Amino acid sequence: MIQTVRGRITTDDFGVCAAHEHLSIDLSKVKNDPDTILDDEESMISELNHFYRAGGRSLIELTNDGMGRNVSRLKTLSEKSNVHIVTCTGFYKNPFIPDFANSWDRHQFATHFIREIEEGIGDSGIFPGIIGEVGTSLNEMKPVEKELIIGAGKAALATGLTVSTHTTLGTMGREQVEMLFNVGLDKDQIIIGHQDLNPNKNEVLEVLRSGVYIGFDTIGKNNYRPDEERLSYLIDFIERGFQKQILLSADLTRKSHWKKHGGPGYDLVLNKFVPILREQGVSNHVIDDLLIHNPANALSIKERL
Repeated sequence: MIQTVRGRITTDDFGVCAAHEHLSIDLSKVKNDPDTILDDEESMISELNHFYRAGGRSLIELTNDGMGRNVSRLKTLSEKSNVHIVTCTGFYKNPFIPDFANSWDRHQFATHFIREIEEGIGDSGIFPGIIGEVGTSLNEMKPVEKELIIGAGKAALATGLTVSTHTTLGTMGREQVEMLFNVGLDKDQIIIGHQDLNPNKNEVLEVLRSGVYIGFDTIGKNNYRPDEERLSYLIDFIERGFQKQILLSADLTRKSHWKKHGGPGYDLVLNKFVPILREQGVSNHVIDDLLIHNPANALSIKERL
């Protein structure tokens, strides 16, 4: 089963999934940029409709507390668009962790996440289906981020949910895996995010060889890394046999990313990137793994220990 904002569904019902997205978000307090506020509900529905028409059926929404999470809005969006939306519990990274939690230790983080998973988020009656996106800084893991990652792992171990991480420009993925393994978390409960941003192929291969899932989840963000390089790495990883560990998405976080404002929209992966994969000889079977089977397996609630 997978927990969505409208209740639990089977993995068979999950369908084509965008594995790391944001629909309702506000990063402006830190980034001081109004482009990082997504609060236009009517436009959100329109953008989701584009995604649905392209074949998208589910979306993992990783806006957590401190990033502008609004789970009631997500439920409304899911009802009106018919897209399955999974919301999260978690905190992002320094400096986005809310002030009340900025000095917490791993046990406090874990307790908070477990409470939201078991009792619901606030009084909304809505339950998270993933722990994320919990992250680390560029080439370093600050003390509060270490406690956050370990706390997320402990909560995942207790509840059966999966942890989805943020790696700044793809760095610190190996360290995140090691920490989550040390907590006792299994490989099928770990998604290491933004690995398509790491130009060090050997580092990404180390993460893949550990058996965890990884996100190729910033597709289209050519200002960070050209899609040609993403494509080259992805095809190489597929040829090495890692196609059952990779998830695809675009990680839209700005108004300028929406079609309404001239951006690529949430259907970017389906309408632009996947056709290129097919042109490069990637089979429909592998594409189904990337878009359907891998997200469903990663999000399925695991047996509690």
